[in-house]
Amino acid sequence: MRKFKNFVIGGIQQKVFNLVLITIILMMAAYTVVIVYQYGKLAGLVRDTGNSQKSAINGISEETMAAVLDANLTQSTRMQAYIAEDLLGDAVRVVNIVADYTGKLFAAPADYPARKVSLPDKKKDGEISVQLLTEEGVDISDPAISGRLGLIGNLSDLMSAVYADANVDSCYVALPEGVMLLVDDHSASKFDKDGAVIPIPIRERLWYTGAVETGKLHYTDVTTDLFTGEISIMCSLPVYQNGQLVAVIGADLFLNDVSEAVNSMARSGSFICVVNQNGHVLFSPQTKGDFRVLPAGEAKDLRQSDNSELAAFVRDSLSKNTELQLIEVDGQPCYVVGSPIQNVGWAVLSVVPKSLADQPADVMLDQLDAIQSSATETFDQGLSKAKLTIMILIIFVVVVAATAALVLSKRIVKPLGAITDRVRSLGGEDLQFTMQDEYRTHDEIEVLAESFAMLSGKTLQYISEVKRVTAEKERIGAELSLATRIQADMLPSLFPAFPDHTEFDIYASMDPAKEVGGDFYDFFLIDDDHLCLFIADVSGKGVPAALFMMASMIILANNAQMGKTPAQILRDTNAAICANNREEMFVTVWLGILELSTGKLTAANAGHEYPVVKAPNGAFELLKDKHGFVIGGMDGAKYKEYELQMEPGSKLFLYTDGVPEATSADKELFGTDRMLEALNTSPGTSPKEILENVRKSVDGFVREAEQFDDLTMLCLEYYGNETHETR
Repeated sequence: MRKFKNFVIGGIQQKVFNLVLITIILMMAAYTVVIVYQYGKLAGLVRDTGNSQKSAINGISEETMAAVLDANLTQSTRMQAYIAEDLLGDAVRVVNIVADYTGKLFAAPADYPARKVSLPDKKKDGEISVQLLTEEGVDISDPAISGRLGLIGNLSDLMSAVYADANVDSCYVALPEGVMLLVDDHSASKFDKDGAVIPIPIRERLWYTGAVETGKLHYTDVTTDLFTGEISIMCSLPVYQNGQLVAVIGADLFLNDVSEAVNSMARSGSFICVVNQNGHVLFSPQTKGDFRVLPAGEAKDLRQSDNSELAAFVRDSLSKNTELQLIEVDGQPCYVVGSPIQNVGWAVLSVVPKSLADQPADVMLDQLDAIQSSATETFDQGLSKAKLTIMILIIFVVVVAATAALVLSKRIVKPLGAITDRVRSLGGEDLQFTMQDEYRTHDEIEVLAESFAMLSGKTLQYISEVKRVTAEKERIGAELSLATRIQADMLPSLFPAFPDHTEFDIYASMDPAKEVGGDFYDFFLIDDDHLCLFIADVSGKGVPAALFMMASMIILANNAQMGKTPAQILRDTNAAICANNREEMFVTVWLGILELSTGKLTAANAGHEYPVVKAPNGAFELLKDKHGFVIGGMDGAKYKEYELQMEPGSKLFLYTDGVPEATSADKELFGTDRMLEALNTSPGTSPKEILENVRKSVDGFVREAEQFDDLTMLCLEYYGNETHETR
C-alpha cells in the first residue's frame, strides 16, 4: 500500500472509493438507460395518442359537418327553389288566365264588339299601357287582320289587370298573322333612335316557336329581352280553336335579381346555381368548370355528363328533392344538394367543396401538430440539459453523486411516469387532462404537462360545441312537430261527427304538403236545424300559411255562429282580414248552410274550387257556381249566394286545389276529370269511402312524386228523414 497525501492507494479507502465510483458509474449508466427508455416510451405514446386524437377529431368533425350541411344546406336549397317557384308561378298564372279568356273570344267572336288597339306611345312610358306591335311588312288595315285585332282588343282590360297584380314584366297575345297585343309600362323602349316603332319578328321568337312546337305551356331558356336588354325568360301557351292555332299567349320575367342573388351567395368556393329542364346551367357564379354559364347554343346537358355521378345527381334534382351527397365536381369532392322548381322543370343546386367543410378539422389538426412539435422540442431540450447536469455531477460531485442521482431520478422519472400513465388512461368520456402537483417540476416536464392539458381542453370545447349544435337542431324539429299536432287539433277529426243527427253523414280529411299547411275545413251546428260547413285554401304554405289559416278559420266560425247568411259571413270575414293584412295574404273559401229539415243548401264561393254534387241515383258532376273575390284580396268585396236542393241520397264533395293540381313525376296534373272519375268509381258508398277512393286514385297517379300542395277534401251525404242503419 502506498499513501498519497490523505488518500491510501490500494487500501480500504481506495476500495471504498472504487466501490462508490463504480456504483456511481453504474447508477449513472442505469439512470441514463432508464431516461432513454422512458423518453422513447413517452415519445411513442405521444405519437400514438396524437394519431388517435387526430383520427377522433377528424371523424367527429366530418360527421358533424355532414349533419350540419345536411340540415342547413338542404333547407336552404329547398327554400331557394320554393322562392324561385313562387316567382315563376306568376307567369304561369298570367298566361293561363289570358289564354282562357282568349279561347272564349275565339269560340264566340260575334258576342264581342271590336275594340281599337293603338301603337306604342312614348308619352305613356312608365304607365301600364296596351300596345300593338307587328312584324315588318304586315298591313294592319287588312280586313282579316284588323278584324282579329278588334276581337283581341277585348283582352286589354284583363291583361292590364293581371299585369298590375302579378310579378311579370310584360304579357302579350300574338296572332299567326304576325301581330301582337302587348301590355307593359315601358312603351318608350319600342322605338328606335329615329322615333319609329321597332318591328318585331313575332313568329320567329323562341317563345312563339316553342309554344307552337310543343303545343303546351313552354318556358324559354334565359335570354335577353328584345327591347330592354334585361336578362329574362318567356312563358308561353298556344290557344287552339277547332284544332287550328288562333293565338299564342306569353309573359316575360326579368331575372336580374335572380342572377345577382346567385352571385351574391357564393362564399369561399361554395355556391348555388340554377339548371333548366335541358340540363343547361342558367345562373351560376362559376366562370369555369362544369357549372359555368354558356350561351344556349354552346351549353352542355349536365344530365349527359361524362361524370356519371354528376349526371345522375342533376337528373334526380330536376324531378325531386335530393339528399346530401358527396360527389366529384371538377376534380374535387363536393357536397351537393338539389331541389326542383316544379312549375318550370328547373332545379336549384347547392355545391360545397369538401375541403371547405373539412377546414375546422384541418385547423384543429394543424394546432395539434404544432402543440406536439413544440412539446417534443421542449422535451428534447430538457433531456439534453439533464445529460449535461449528470456529467457535471459525475466530475465535480463524486461524493454526493449517488444521492444526487437518486434525487434526480425521483424528480424526473416519477413525473414522466405519472404523465405517461395519465395519458394512457385517456379515452371514452374521460378526455380531460388536468395539471397535478406532481407535474409542476418547473422545467420542461411541466411545459409538456401544460401542453397536454391545453390540448385536452380544446378537444372538450370542440365536442361541447358539436353537442350544442345537435341539440339546437333537435329543438327546431320538436317545435315543428308540435305545430303540426296543434294544427291537426284545430280541425274536426272525430267521426261520426254528430251521432245524434240522422239527417246527414259527413267526413273530411287534410294532408299538409309540409309540416304545417294552409288548407282548412270546419263543420258545426248553428242550431238543431242548420249545419254550417266550409272549406278553404290559404295562399302560400308552411308556418305563415298555418298562422293565417288559424285566424281565418276562427273569424269564419265566429261570423257563422251569429246567424248570418253565407254572403254576409264571407263579406264580414273579408272586412276583418283586410283591416290588418300587411302581408297581403288571402284565402279562398266555399261556405254553405244546410237546413236539415228541408235539405235546402244556401252557399257562397270566394274564389274557391267548384263544388261537386251528386243527385240521388245519379253521378257526381261539377257545379260551376259563381265565384266572388278571394278573402283578404280587396276590402269591400261583395259576395252572392245561391241555393241547392239536397234530396235524400244527394251528396256534396268539396276539395282544395291540391286534388286537381296533384302532379306526377312527368309534370302532369291530376285534373278534375280524373277526380270525377275517382268519385264515380263507387258513388253509392259512404262519404269516408268516397274520400278514400279519391286519395287512392291521387296516390296511384302521383306515385313517387313529392306532394306539392296541401290535399283537403270534405264529403256530405244528405238523408233527410229517411231511415238508415249505417253511416
